[in-house]
Amino acid sequence: MKDRLLYFLLFVLSGFFYACSDYDSFSTDPSFRLEFSEDTVRFDTLISTISSPTKTLYVFNKNANGLRVSNIRLQKGGESLFRVNVDGEYLADGTGDDYLIRKNDSILVRIEVTMPENGSTDTVSYSDELLFSLENGASQRVLLTAGSVDAYIIHGMFIESDSTLATDKPYLIYDSLVIAKGAKLNLLPGTTLLMHDSTAVDIYGVINSEGTLEKPVVFRGARTDRMFDYLFYDNTPSRWKGITIHRGSYNNSFYNTDIHSGRWGIYVDSTSLDHLSLFMQNCIIHNIGGDGLNLNDCSAEVLNTQISNTLGDCVSICGGVYTFRHCTIAQYYPLSYDRGDALYVSNVDLNGIHHELRDIRIQNCVIMGYAEDVIMGNLSNEYEDSENYYFQNSFLRTVGENDENHFIACKFDNKDMELQGEKNFKVFDTHNFIYDFTPDSLSEIRNMADPQLMNELKSDRLGRSRVSDEAPDAGCYEYIMPVKE
Repeated sequence: MKDRLLYFLLFVLSGFFYACSDYDSFSTDPSFRLEFSEDTVRFDTLISTISSPTKTLYVFNKNANGLRVSNIRLQKGGESLFRVNVDGEYLADGTGDDYLIRKNDSILVRIEVTMPENGSTDTVSYSDELLFSLENGASQRVLLTAGSVDAYIIHGMFIESDSTLATDKPYLIYDSLVIAKGAKLNLLPGTTLLMHDSTAVDIYGVINSEGTLEKPVVFRGARTDRMFDYLFYDNTPSRWKGITIHRGSYNNSFYNTDIHSGRWGIYVDSTSLDHLSLFMQNCIIHNIGGDGLNLNDCSAEVLNTQISNTLGDCVSICGGVYTFRHCTIAQYYPLSYDRGDALYVSNVDLNGIHHELRDIRIQNCVIMGYAEDVIMGNLSNEYEDSENYYFQNSFLRTVGENDENHFIACKFDNKDMELQGEKNFKVFDTHNFIYDFTPDSLSEIRNMADPQLMNELKSDRLGRSRVSDEAPDAGCYEYIMPVKE
């Protein structure tokens, strides 16, 4: 019995030592190679002088034996702008020696870069190579690339007098942008404001954002890299705070302005209904983590504008005087089922206080979303039969066929139509968060707007003519027939 137990223990131990020996064996076979998680490590456009996020490169040994890596180095050595750490060891002067990768094992390589100011208004590219020299004589490499733009880096921007920002490079703003009472901030075509995640815009004075179709003014988050390989941070919400127009601020205007990826879009505080607080034309508010446009006891006019994909309401109204014409309000927020409405109208605030809802005109608009009814509200009895609010020549996802007081020449998205819901639109890519709310060729959104209501809006938000076919389309985008080759 003792002999049998001894033989068994010897057998187990011999297998253990054999396994350890096999695990620790390293080959010099010249055909053996490493495999990499990426052939190229790319850093998307960075801000000069600001350290990049860290990228991780996985280096695999899928061979039958271990491999010794004699040297890992940056081709440009200590002069490289890239910083590399291999399994916890920093490559001083851009080089490191003697790394062991056992069979079916891997090592982690972490890479960062800081780009210097380049003195140019263009994006400047930079590259290097990470070289792997194996004991078996093989040499392998991974390409490292980065691009950068210079920016004005501001920690707290306070506008005390009338000012105009330069347009030669973007502004990276930390903390806040405050326009003091009595001051006006002018934003010229091509102005880009990159907001840090804690940054808000507070307007006590006046803002005049004068973008053009070719050079819009842009408010966006500061992250220029990717959340995943397929998804930019810029295509996700809540990258910065948002814009607030405070009580007593009038005559704020936004033309051809792109506001996206904030925690809220524009919040307008209560003020006199006899003075216009906000004017918007050819704008976009998109991918927002709260309300897109929140209007409280104020006067606003919104033309040719897209407001879309918000965790809160796309447009939330409580009291006031408003005109929306040729707007697309689309509630297809992709990250939560608990999203708000496309349009919410009320004359009663959260404290139960009643506010004057003097007039709301929604004309030649598209208001759509996932829910069966995306237009909701909380109105006291005196507004139920009044004409204080009405929808005219608009394509709507709501119930209103029998309400002639409030719905005039409208169409209602329903199952009897050839296209329903999001199928009415040209591009609807929820995987990459890419949307184009131009109507599909078969959509009943087409040709349903009233030409008499267009006024000066003879082109859509993208400059496409509304007068080149039978009738204008509802919403801020006009379908254009493809040119036959």
